[in-house]
Amino acid sequence: MIAAIGRRLTGLFATLLAASFVIFAAVYAAPGDPAVFLAGGRDKLTPERLAAVREQYHLDEPLVVQYGRWLWDCLHLDLGRSFQYGDQVADLLAARFPTTLALVAYATVLFVVLGVGAGILAAVRRGGWVDSAVVGGTTLAASVPSFVGGIALVALFGVRLGWFPVTGSGEGFAGTVHHLTLPAVAMALGALAVISRVTRQAMVDAGAADHVAVARASGIPEREIVRRHVLRNALGPIITMCGLVTAGMLAGTVAIETVFGLSGIGSLLVGAINSHDFPVAQAVLLLMVTGYVVVTTVVDLVHPLLDPRLKAVRSPA
Repeated sequence: MIAAIGRRLTGLFATLLAASFVIFAAVYAAPGDPAVFLAGGRDKLTPERLAAVREQYHLDEPLVVQYGRWLWDCLHLDLGRSFQYGDQVADLLAARFPTTLALVAYATVLFVVLGVGAGILAAVRRGGWVDSAVVGGTTLAASVPSFVGGIALVALFGVRLGWFPVTGSGEGFAGTVHHLTLPAVAMALGALAVISRVTRQAMVDAGAADHVAVARASGIPEREIVRRHVLRNALGPIITMCGLVTAGMLAGTVAIETVFGLSGIGSLLVGAINSHDFPVAQAVLLLMVTGYVVVTTVVDLVHPLLDPRLKAVRSPA
């Protein structure tokens, strides 16, 4: 187990190192010269002024040297200063990240509770109208892009009925829940469809095992069989998929935050790219990639603890 954790952590750091270089190089390979932006535009721009700006921000150094300097600063939690706002990038992230994290957490609760519940119900009632309704409803939900669903929710529940606010993140716990309900539902719709399908199939596969048939022949109540033998063996793929979907959400809030006017890291990234604010864009992308890799690594480590079949295989070793 210790060796497995060591391998996972080594892979984690190697992935983050490679991702950090790709992010740094890709941002600087984007169209536009950051030195021109920092110098105040092309109006009355002189070669001397441009050279001074390049030297001040180390833009005249080779790419590898710039990357090494940036990576060293990141390891010391110094993400630089925003070209556009003039503030520390770490302060901008600290102000925006809680909104994104709350949105992702809310959407995760929705798709886990509703998606897993719908999948279990469809598996238990397999072949009936409940199963058909769940499959049909999730197929429809998966076919609607999140930003389209967000616009429809705003038009119906925000504008027409007036039940929920359509912009802002609110204040306090109750205010935050109220403001983030519509964007969280919009984010959770597609994920709910995926999780319900995975849950249903995992339950069906686990229910076809020989020990489940033996349990039924022994007269054990069906509710107990589903809880102790079927659902328990199906938890592995369900938890894995929930973790992957949540990790993907951390990097996929741009459209939802734009539709609902939320001040999260997704909207911050869009503004940074449009204004060539490279330090902010690099920091946001690095944060998104780090969150995705960390969550997927944790899921990979937890998976053997949740699946009794994997524990049985590994125990003799």
